[in-house]
Amino acid sequence: MNKIITMVRKELIDAARDKRSVMAGLYYAIGTPLMMCGMFMLLIGQMSSPEDLNIKIDNADNAPDLIKYLSSQGISHGDSQSTNDEGDKLDVKDIRLVISDDYAAQMAKGMSAEITLIADKSNEKLQNSIRRLERNLQTYSAEMGSLRLIARGIDPRVVQPIKINVEDQATPDSKGGVILGVATMTMIYAVFISGMNLAIDTSAGERERNSLSLLLSHPVSTRSIVLAKVFSVTVFAMLGLLLTLIMSKISYAFVPWQELGFTVNISTDFILLMMLIGLPIAMMAASLQLFVSFMAKTFKEAQSYLTLVLIVPMMLSMAASYNIAPDTLQWLPVSGQQQALIAFIKGREIPMLQLLLSSLTTLIIAAGLTFGMERSLKSEKIVFGL
Repeated sequence: MNKIITMVRKELIDAARDKRSVMAGLYYAIGTPLMMCGMFMLLIGQMSSPEDLNIKIDNADNAPDLIKYLSSQGISHGDSQSTNDEGDKLDVKDIRLVISDDYAAQMAKGMSAEITLIADKSNEKLQNSIRRLERNLQTYSAEMGSLRLIARGIDPRVVQPIKINVEDQATPDSKGGVILGVATMTMIYAVFISGMNLAIDTSAGERERNSLSLLLSHPVSTRSIVLAKVFSVTVFAMLGLLLTLIMSKISYAFVPWQELGFTVNISTDFILLMMLIGLPIAMMAASLQLFVSFMAKTFKEAQSYLTLVLIVPMMLSMAASYNIAPDTLQWLPVSGQQQALIAFIKGREIPMLQLLLSSLTTLIIAAGLTFGMERSLKSEKIVFGL
């Protein structure tokens, strides 16, 4: 055991000397929470105070009341020459609302008046604007329908046989859990990113520097060498996770969550639980990255392989964040642990059986990869990169 501790210390000292490996981990740990913070602030700003929507409206004179209603909702006519009060050119969306020529006559008769909305719904930049316009048109149509019924002496409620009352039992913390579920994904991914450079350097890098064969020639068992490398990469990954959590706790405090009616609180209990759950994931990540790096012949080849391999845990994490995973995925590594974290954030009971089984599976995978590395390092093909 003392030999393993000594070798772990040696690996960490070597890693600390390599400023690029340290900075690569720090960039993600510090930069990602700040970027997420900026993204959330931008998103909240757009959701709480939507910008004015300028579209092209044909035959606007035929429907003055409709135009007035849309204007009160921030939707108005604009064209390529339109400018705001400061003289700046308006951002006119490529959405066209065509009011029929007989709109006024049909409305006067109490008949259906035709309006045509022309837009490209496959354009992602226009989808929110299109939905906003459709929602306001439907609201206006419903209001006009109610007024027509009242004018005929009919209570508008007769066309609403069912009155739906929704009692939202979500707490502020559980509402925030939807947002923090996405943030949790970036935290778990920190485990994979923070130790990746060290994993490559201590495997493929050592082989390129011809120090791996020298290390294996020492009177230390191959198992001790492999375990030392796994533990050192795990330590690096856990440090990256801790730094990510601290930065998230600080930066998320500046996001105005209250404007959306919920709170996001990264408590000390959450940080401790995240560190506990993150430890098996960090060990699996270290084993996986070292195993793949040893299989690669060069440092650059290892980087390419790991970039592809890391897509798998990211997909599992995304499936858990957006709740699109089938039930079987909740028992797998990463997604199972992340769902337990999300349950904790939302104030629900942690699915212990799911968490324990997914963590056990994670450790079994880590042990299997470690055993595979031990076996592979007895091959000259792996040691010398032949």
